[in-house]
Amino acid sequence: MKKLTLDLGNRSYDILIGDGLFAHLPEYLPLKKTAIVVDENVANLHLEKLQAELDKNNISHTSKILPAGEGTKSFKYLEEVTEWLLEQKIERNSTVIAFGGGVIGDLVGFAASMAMRGINFIQIPTTLLAQVDSSVGGKTAINSRYGKNLIGAFYQPKLVLADTSLLETLPEREFLSGYAEVVKYGLIDNAEFFQWLTENCLDNKENLQQAIYESCKAKAEIVSADEREAGKRALLNFGHTFGHALEAETGFSDKLLHGEAVSLGMLMAFKFSAELGYCSLQDMKKVEEYFVKSDLPTDPLKYLEEWNAEKLVEHMRLDKKVKNGKMVFILARGIGEAFIAEDVEEKTLLNFLRNYGH
Repeated sequence: MKKLTLDLGNRSYDILIGDGLFAHLPEYLPLKKTAIVVDENVANLHLEKLQAELDKNNISHTSKILPAGEGTKSFKYLEEVTEWLLEQKIERNSTVIAFGGGVIGDLVGFAASMAMRGINFIQIPTTLLAQVDSSVGGKTAINSRYGKNLIGAFYQPKLVLADTSLLETLPEREFLSGYAEVVKYGLIDNAEFFQWLTENCLDNKENLQQAIYESCKAKAEIVSADEREAGKRALLNFGHTFGHALEAETGFSDKLLHGEAVSLGMLMAFKFSAELGYCSLQDMKKVEEYFVKSDLPTDPLKYLEEWNAEKLVEHMRLDKKVKNGKMVFILARGIGEAFIAEDVEEKTLLNFLRNYGH
């Protein structure tokens, strides 16, 4: 087992990474009732194993199963989960477990932040994307018709338990979607990690755990320094401004998974950076070639019925990084050299996107 601590003073918490970690969970749970929220796919595969571990330690528990998919990150299910927690007569020292991928983690974390004005919650992420990214850092949210993750709160968990054995049942497409977020950490500020990824496959437990550890370590260091994204934490959104716009155009559906959108967005960010003269064509090509080699998506046009630059920019105007009415981008000066750009002209962006579609 590998262990990290995300340092936030009296709100610090551990991130445990390893194979078969359910046995460590009772160490972090009070003997009060524990509520588990899980999606139907994860419930079918893993819920009984989690319940058995709680039973073995005489921890009272109740479970709620939600539909799988991005559509669950909505007001409808936020209300449903919050009301259900109250129905279970949870107390402020009760614990709710978010058992699933990023959708469940985001939704349950937000519900926990509101119920009883804040109850404890634990993240048990079941996808690679959630283990390396969304479960760490306390960003909780639901989607709005205006965009992704626009309604939410910063609310930190009490523990993140990344059990890599849960990834054995993950479909290949979902695994690759999460791998895009792993690559992101190498591209934003760790060229050595990117190089390590080009030399090592995650087809064995040692390399897989090491990649998750390095990703969580990178995120933990950034979040510790900038919890509420006043500065450096925005770098973690590399690829997301473009990516979220693509997700919006596909209706936040399974047609384009979040990690796939991030993969496309990161490559678009590198191409935009090269066009603006920030990074070399050589670095951009190196990233593109690695994405192709790794089976990460590289062509956003094939996911959209129509390529409309104006509509994509309209989505980007609703990005959470917009500052004083002006769009903010995370661009790159090279591999491992991402930076925050607040001086991108909208007409320059429009020209880039229009040309991208031809």
